[in-house]
Amino acid sequence: MDTNSFLKALRTCLKKLFTKGRENEQTELSPLAVLKALFIVFLWATWVLIKIGLQDIPALTFAGLRYALAFVCLIPVIMLSQEKKSFGKISQEDWRRLLILGILLYSITQGASFVALTYLPAVTVNLIWSFSSIIVAVMGIFFLAERPSKFQWLGLGFAMFGAVVYFYPVELETNQIWGVIASLVGILANAGAVIFGRNINRTAHISPLIVTFISMGWGSIGLLIIGILPQGFPSLSLQNWAIIAWLAVVNTAFAFQCGNTPCARIPRLNRASSMAL
Repeated sequence: MDTNSFLKALRTCLKKLFTKGRENEQTELSPLAVLKALFIVFLWATWVLIKIGLQDIPALTFAGLRYALAFVCLIPVIMLSQEKKSFGKISQEDWRRLLILGILLYSITQGASFVALTYLPAVTVNLIWSFSSIIVAVMGIFFLAERPSKFQWLGLGFAMFGAVVYFYPVELETNQIWGVIASLVGILANAGAVIFGRNINRTAHISPLIVTFISMGWGSIGLLIIGILPQGFPSLSLQNWAIIAWLAVVNTAFAFQCGNTPCARIPRLNRASSMAL
């Protein structure tokens, strides 16, 4: 089999895997979109850096600084792109929806994940978050009329089985319970954000870049306010700023901007599964 035949066969298999059971949805999935989403997953797999930063920075303040700096980094991108012209077309209803998305995806989801990492090991938090795929699958059936394929249900089953094997028998220290509670809050908020965000992106009324920019602005402001008001601004070392800068510029501004495009086409269940890796 030559290279062209192989790529054609791979494209066919990927389309069948991701689009089976959703004949009512006009979704055209390309291998490039899948590879791009997997690359974003690689960038997001930096919870070790977050654990290091949490040794010196309060969780909510840390999360707020990360996403606020990422928001600032996106400003020149917006100013230099043609997308800035679309601001005048954003309706009051669009602003309201993006505010809700920002609160769900950043203020609650990311804030809860940073709090969870304060009390639990990164691997444990990651495995708990794998259960979000089940919630997204159920919500997607009711709110997006998207039914997972047999392959997707099988994949979810394997993922859940692995998580159960890892946690059984459940042995948690007293303070780790707070990490579990924070994880559960984050899972629910993340599921709502995935469904809500996919609905916004799928309409193609607002570009993914604008969706990322506005929602991140709303969410990061909320995180900073909640984090700084009770405890004030922390004293940060050069290492702390380096970690925040890396997470903000590479793992947030770049990753979220790139990730929104393929995620507008990739079904919400696959997006939720990738975000749980």
